[in-house]
Amino acid sequence: MTLQDPDIAEAIERELRLLDPAVRASRALAAELHDPEFSEIGSSGRRWTYEEILAALPEMTGSAGNGPRHEATAFTGTVLAPGIVHLTYESVLDGHRARRSSIWRRTPGAPGDTPLRLYYHQGTPVPEDLR
Repeated sequence: MTLQDPDIAEAIERELRLLDPAVRASRALAAELHDPEFSEIGSSGRRWTYEEILAALPEMTGSAGNGPRHEATAFTGTVLAPGIVHLTYESVLDGHRARRSSIWRRTPGAPGDTPLRLYYHQGTPVPEDLR
C-alpha cells in the first residue's frame, strides 16, 4: 500500500494529532485517539496502559504549548488487514531522536465506519552513532 491509501493517510493524520500539545494536554482529546485496549513500550522502556498514558500525557515533555514539540518525519505505512494500519516514523523531541512504530485499528465489531484509534505504540531511542 502507498501513503495515498485512505487508511494510511488517516492513521498519519491521527498520529500527528497525538503529537499536538493541545491534544496531549487534554484527556478527552487524547482518549478519542487511543483504543481502550491501548498499550505502549515507550522510548524509556516503560510499559504504558490506556489509563496510564491518558493520565501522564498532559505532564510529558511535548505537551506544553510553549515547550519543545515533537517533530515527526519519514512516515511509512502498511495496511496489515482491513481496518488495521502499521505506521513507522522518526521523531525528534528536544534533541532526542527516536524511531517509532504504531498500530492503528478500527474498533472491532463496531457499527459503521469508525475512526482508527491507536492500539499499540513503541518508541526506540536512536543512539548518537546511528544518526
